[in-house]
Amino acid sequence: MTKPNFITAEEFENLQSHEELLALIKERKKSYPKVARNVQYEQQLRLLQIELVKLQRWIAKEKKRVAVIFEGRDAAGKGGTIRRFMEHMNPRSSRLVALNKPTDVERGQWYFQRYIKELPNLGEIVFFDRSWYNRAVVEPVMGFCTDKQYKEFLLQVPEFEHMMYEDGLVIIKFWLSISKEEQLTRFEAREGDPLKRWKFSPVDKKGQELWDRYTHYKSEMFSKTHTTYSPWTIVKSNDKKIARLEAMRYVLSRFDYDGKNEAQTSLTPDPNVVMRFYRSNLQID
Repeated sequence: MTKPNFITAEEFENLQSHEELLALIKERKKSYPKVARNVQYEQQLRLLQIELVKLQRWIAKEKKRVAVIFEGRDAAGKGGTIRRFMEHMNPRSSRLVALNKPTDVERGQWYFQRYIKELPNLGEIVFFDRSWYNRAVVEPVMGFCTDKQYKEFLLQVPEFEHMMYEDGLVIIKFWLSISKEEQLTRFEAREGDPLKRWKFSPVDKKGQELWDRYTHYKSEMFSKTHTTYSPWTIVKSNDKKIARLEAMRYVLSRFDYDGKNEAQTSLTPDPNVVMRFYRSNLQID
């Protein structure tokens, strides 16, 4: 009897593993590469999330303080990447920081003040969906700060981060890098999806119009704030799923946590995806 070229409900229910699913799809000549890629992504994601849980437990036990900063253009994938990082973490010792625009009171304070209170406590890992680096790129591009405020920020931020470094706080700074074409594709997807439309804002629309200004201020930020104690790490993010996995590998590679040698997947990031900014000869954004 000739087998159908589709998978029946009964066959699907009898599958015992991802490997069996892939074998069956390949046999029926369905869109194997796409399904295989998604299955492999889910497998790698799970294994890396297991390692992140182990890392978090070690951070709590050793009373470390870790801040992971995610910066990048609008629609670069910051929020989605952070969600995968935190998906299985203990909320008692991990936090997301995504601040709104400053209040009138905060505007009258030292610029870094509202971020200082969000820094990790002992045994805690904190993820910043944008950070004090708003003043390095978004604010000057959009005219939200004065030239004097911008220049003062660039002078102060290396000192600010050096003080945290001397105090034992580990800062990991990611820039998620996407091309102009990919950003436009993601903006259009947001507008067309009622579940994602809330993400789209007038500032996003300006992102395409002011692309070159963003590029200028991004380059200035790298040149003034990339230091040996607080370097910038670029993650090429046109492929969201690969970017998430490689960002996780990078964070995990930075720590010698308990059980690391028992990992069931590679913890070495792909240097073609994750790199220090000065090693990126061809920057896509």
